[in-house]
Amino acid sequence: MTATKRVISFHYTLTDSSGEVIDTSRDSDAPFSYLEGMSQIIPGLEKAMALLSVGDQRKIEVAAADAYGVADEQLVVEVPREKLPNSEELAEGDQFQANGPNGEMLLFRVLEVMGESVKLDGNHPLAGEDLTFDVEVMAIRDATPEEMAHGHAHGAGGHHHH
Repeated sequence: MTATKRVISFHYTLTDSSGEVIDTSRDSDAPFSYLEGMSQIIPGLEKAMALLSVGDQRKIEVAAADAYGVADEQLVVEVPREKLPNSEELAEGDQFQANGPNGEMLLFRVLEVMGESVKLDGNHPLAGEDLTFDVEVMAIRDATPEEMAHGHAHGAGGHHHH
């Protein structure tokens, strides 16, 4: 039998290395909740969160390698424009999914539209970024058997089943 995992609920404000706010849960009524050990949050944040208790407030700095990884130049590619969906309306910043070489779904961002070709980036938009999370731990509890079986937190701030 596997050990019971915890569900950790926390509010956060995420900023990049220049201090610009990227995301926050503080505008939401419910804090963000995750099931420990299920890769639902970036590794560097999960490692730091495991050491905190209810009520703790911390700034957690996560290096790019422990966040969304370092940018991989091999994921920046140039493709013929006609190979892309809605090729006539493509604009810088557009995103779309495509199948990778092993059948996995990859997300690509349009970096540049250059006449008959388009430069795409398959890196996560935050790849290469050192991140800072300003967190406040709101609750910690043991996961329910159902959450353990499903591999994610249920309820407010987590996942709901219908």
